[in-house]
Amino acid sequence: MHPPALRPTRADTLARLGLLFTLLGAPLLRADEEPPAPAASALVQVVPLQQGSLPSVVTLYGKAEASTLSRQSIMAQSSAQVSAVDVRLGQAVAANTALLQLTPTPATEATYKQARSALSVAQQGLERTRSLLTQHLATVQQLNDAEKAEGDARAALNALQTQGAGGPLTLRAPFAAVVTSLPVSVGMIVNEGTALLELARSRALVLQAGAVPEVARNIQVGNAATINPIGSSQSLPGKVLLRGAVVDAASGLVPIDISAPADALLPGEQAAVTIRTGAARGYVVPHEAILLNDEGNPYVVQVIGGAAKKVDVRVLAMQGGRDVIDGALTASAPVALSGNYQLEDGMKVRIAGGSGRAAP
Repeated sequence: MHPPALRPTRADTLARLGLLFTLLGAPLLRADEEPPAPAASALVQVVPLQQGSLPSVVTLYGKAEASTLSRQSIMAQSSAQVSAVDVRLGQAVAANTALLQLTPTPATEATYKQARSALSVAQQGLERTRSLLTQHLATVQQLNDAEKAEGDARAALNALQTQGAGGPLTLRAPFAAVVTSLPVSVGMIVNEGTALLELARSRALVLQAGAVPEVARNIQVGNAATINPIGSSQSLPGKVLLRGAVVDAASGLVPIDISAPADALLPGEQAAVTIRTGAARGYVVPHEAILLNDEGNPYVVQVIGGAAKKVDVRVLAMQGGRDVIDGALTASAPVALSGNYQLEDGMKVRIAGGSGRAAP
């Protein structure tokens, strides 16, 4: 009888495999080892860096208001009572339209009566002095004094009449305008110098905006602007009329006034305005090349020697899906686009549309 065949042990198997790998020149692996993983790489699209420029613009938000030169306040010329208000706040009025009516207060009426009496006395005195002069009973100087007294009394009465002290007075619009302020109502007693209402020429509105000081320093009077009313697809041409030289204490912004076409905006209408402040030069890249790090700062990924490298940049201008950037960039190295968000420094890069192998 033949002895029973012995089954090879695990040690025998490993020994035979070791002999086989030795004969083939291959390294011997332990049973618990795994073959090394291939180096990680990412497939991306790239574009070359190109020098160029884009318009440098800033975007502000503002409201259509009457310019300072187009506003006019209607003031009370004497103490009076508001007996009628013929307009409403925000109403557009034509030239010579009745705005409101005033009636003199008892005190104003008494002052008017005193002025009429003073004029009557002065007129009588002047006639008497003239008569005495013809009789050689008065001097020329006395006649001059009487004439002056009569003239002063007449001027005082005329002033009161102009102010409406002689009776009801209707105030009318001096030009076509919009009522932008109306702080009075029927029955109110107003003193001399009280603002009754404010008018603004409807064809002389400006867009009043504001900018932080750093942005405002780049804006100059005469810069071209494009106005985009909120809720409208229409764009309006304009230009910078005023760049303030101080910071408004209430808003913390520098006032910026932009002209608008006549009758294109309503008082109080809000709009965004884009102001062209010059041109920015640098490297022009698609907007999708710009990424933000954890601190919110922009960067791009360049492909250098077949590996990814993050480079911090500054965005100088943006327009039409393109950005102008500068930074410590390598001019000969392309910039990654799609897939750039997954790249880390040193990661191998495969370029889409190529051989699929790592970039050289």
